[in-house]
Amino acid sequence: MKKVTGTLIAGILLSVSGSVFAADGQQIYQASCQACHATGAAGAPKLGDKEAWAPRIATGMDALLSSAINGKNAMPPKGACMSCSDEDLKAAIEYMVSQSQ
Repeated sequence: MKKVTGTLIAGILLSVSGSVFAADGQQIYQASCQACHATGAAGAPKLGDKEAWAPRIATGMDALLSSAINGKNAMPPKGACMSCSDEDLKAAIEYMVSQSQ
């Protein structure tokens, strides 16, 4: 019984920790990016605008991530998410790219 209970608890903890700590690009986008990327504020490419995103996507993930981390044009460093890790920013970018190809 102890072995079954321990295994069950371990499984629950792994599933909870995976969902709590994993970066969810869509959630990060909604919390921190959509204010500009949904409206095009300050020249931000709108989510889903394939024409605006194409040249940015062509630069590759490293360039996109660098722009997000360091800021670009009117976008400040890390956009509106100073608490975001690089992994969080990458997840948000991957979400935006997936919606804009």
